[in-house]
Amino acid sequence: MPFIASFLRRIYLSLGELAWSALFLILVLHLVLSYLLFMLAGEGDLVGRPVDFVYYYMVTATTVGYGDLSPKSAPGRLITVLIVLPGGIAIFTAVLGKLLTAIGTIWRNRMRGLGDYSERAGHIIVVGWQEGQTHQTLRLLHSERHANEPMSVLVAKDLPENPATDYADYIRSDRLADADALTRAGIAQARAIIARGANDDETLAAVLIAEDHAPNAHIVAYFDDDRTAQMVKQLRPRVEAVGSLAEELLSRSARDPGSSEIAARLLSAASTDTAFSLPVPPLQTPLLYGEVFLRLKRRYNVTLVGMLSEGMTDLNCRDETPMRGGETLYYISGMRLDPAAIAWARMGDET
Repeated sequence: MPFIASFLRRIYLSLGELAWSALFLILVLHLVLSYLLFMLAGEGDLVGRPVDFVYYYMVTATTVGYGDLSPKSAPGRLITVLIVLPGGIAIFTAVLGKLLTAIGTIWRNRMRGLGDYSERAGHIIVVGWQEGQTHQTLRLLHSERHANEPMSVLVAKDLPENPATDYADYIRSDRLADADALTRAGIAQARAIIARGANDDETLAAVLIAEDHAPNAHIVAYFDDDRTAQMVKQLRPRVEAVGSLAEELLSRSARDPGSSEIAARLLSAASTDTAFSLPVPPLQTPLLYGEVFLRLKRRYNVTLVGMLSEGMTDLNCRDETPMRGGETLYYISGMRLDPAAIAWARMGDET
């Protein structure tokens, strides 16, 4: 008896909440009842083949009514009018309404930062929100997205809804150093992570969590205090720590007019002359920096400005500097080069 009472209670609750299981049960019962009644009424055209009956049931329930199948007898028409049509319409309306409600709930949850993007891969995660700066960062990231690149994900706190719906999806968190929130943002397969908290302590905490959960992502963090940025660079080589360059730009522009303009153009995605990076794949035959410089200039009209090799960056490489693969080249161009489109094996043929 307790089992039966529990079972009946579950049925009652499912019907009361109009759960999917209850809707499916009602649909099956209505289908079977309609089929049996048509069979008793002698409507052989409708129940002769199950496919024909299901087809007739669906076009009737959705009020499409093509007219190629219809009851021939008076009892069959009464069954359609009194049983099939009202019941089918009611079930179809309930299913449609519940489906739209579910879709709306999912969308509202995504807007409120309650979504789950843990399966996303190859995207960029932005941790932290500052009204003007973060919105600009997301806009720039969005402007450079490739055709198949997933949308960025913003992880922030104290925001009731996504503040940048055109540029990023949103994960809401009580704190930035939240492993669960970063997991829902897809940190395991993220391409890069940008961290900028309300203060340096918050940023550093987010960076430490990101390092543990994103073994292959490039991590960029902004620190207000240059001393903190330098410390992070020394202790966390995986992290690209960025500090404020305002003082350097002011002093350099005073002695070298236009320096701030050059720096702004090199870092702006909207500029026609922007700095990009290019990873060098493993090479069968070593190349010289000067050979690569000339080949890229002649073929792609880009200007090499430096190279990262063995953890050291040189912005004024000598022509005879060897390249064996694994380096990162920095160049100025109006477009980003596709690494896969460059014929590295023939790079030294032309000088």
